[in-house]
Amino acid sequence: MSGLGELDRPGTPDSPGGWDERSREWAAGQDDVPEQPASGPVTDVLGPEVPGSDVPGPDRSVVPPARPRRTAVDPVKALMHRHRELCERAVDPLEIAAGLEAHGVTDRTAARFRHRDVFSLAEELYARVPRDEDAPTRTTVPSAPRARADWALLALLPGALGAATVAGARFTEGQLRLIVAAVGTLAVALAVRAALSRGPLRLADRTARPTGGWTCWLIAYAALGDALLRAALTGGPDAPPTAAPAGVLALALSCAPALWCAHLFTARARRRLAASRGLEEYATSVQPLLLGTFALYLAALTGLLALCGAGLGEPVAYAQSLTLGALLLLARLLAAHGFTHAPARVLAVTAGAEALALAAVFAARLPGCDVLAVPVETLVTAWGTGAVPALACGTGALTLLIHSSRTLTRASAHATPDASC
Repeated sequence: MSGLGELDRPGTPDSPGGWDERSREWAAGQDDVPEQPASGPVTDVLGPEVPGSDVPGPDRSVVPPARPRRTAVDPVKALMHRHRELCERAVDPLEIAAGLEAHGVTDRTAARFRHRDVFSLAEELYARVPRDEDAPTRTTVPSAPRARADWALLALLPGALGAATVAGARFTEGQLRLIVAAVGTLAVALAVRAALSRGPLRLADRTARPTGGWTCWLIAYAALGDALLRAALTGGPDAPPTAAPAGVLALALSCAPALWCAHLFTARARRRLAASRGLEEYATSVQPLLLGTFALYLAALTGLLALCGAGLGEPVAYAQSLTLGALLLLARLLAAHGFTHAPARVLAVTAGAEALALAAVFAARLPGCDVLAVPVETLVTAWGTGAVPALACGTGALTLLIHSSRTLTRASAHATPDASC
């Protein structure tokens, strides 16, 4: 029975004769089977060509395409090539972390590169990028800068020269007083420039945006602007305006507290940078430090204003002098850390607002232009002549304070140690 069953099954022809009906059915069934891809070389499936046979061998020129090999994805490699110059010249991972932050890399971005924060990402970049053998290296974190005697003594020079100038103008008369005032003002200006050329408020980039002209205008308005505005509103001036030296003298004396507060902020911020492991954590810890040193300077300036007012026996415009001192400190602090665009714009707008107020009062004397002086007259009537500079400088100081809380709390603003501190 098994032999009869085998005879009924279609099979290949076993003789050179013609194919029967069952053989044709078997051939048709083989054509319907889908072709399976070969896992090995084609020659292994087709077999070698038999020498001396009339049957041609397999076509060895047809080779199936090779499958693409999957490689492990390295997300840090692309970032390493993009910032290779930064990584090659960095002396420690902190400098790389500061550079990455300056380019917009945050802790959330570092998580995409399989790191918990920017600091750990910077450590991997620092370890993987090759460096020259003679390149400088730093095995420890940047230490906090120490106070130096040169800028500490120069910080006292503007106040000393300012006090001498005020005293000389008090004890002289006529043309000699003008000469003493002019020479003393020039000496104070040079002393302020020398004090700011060293220490924590030094500009690292000599090609920074020029702000000296706007600063001189703001200080000159603090000395003469109120008297000139008061005379312009009453139909004058009929004589040169009388200067109010108390506020300007206090600002000159405040150069020393400003430098010491800036040094305190820089030193504490750099010390916290060494202990931080995340950018958000660092910004959160530095922001109260910035506000604290800013308040400390305002307290010192308030004390100096009271001292100068009592010594000279004249009233002091606290609002005007405090807002001007805050504006100048924040502008210089931002510029010293490399942020020069915002201070230049804010100082220019503040000085322009004070000049516009004076120009509007004088332009109102033209026929049909009385309306130009209405805003200034309303403000002066309600709050006095000191309200104009106080409003202008206060708005500028508030703008820079908000800007400072976003920029001076970054790691990139404190990663590089200041050689002059």
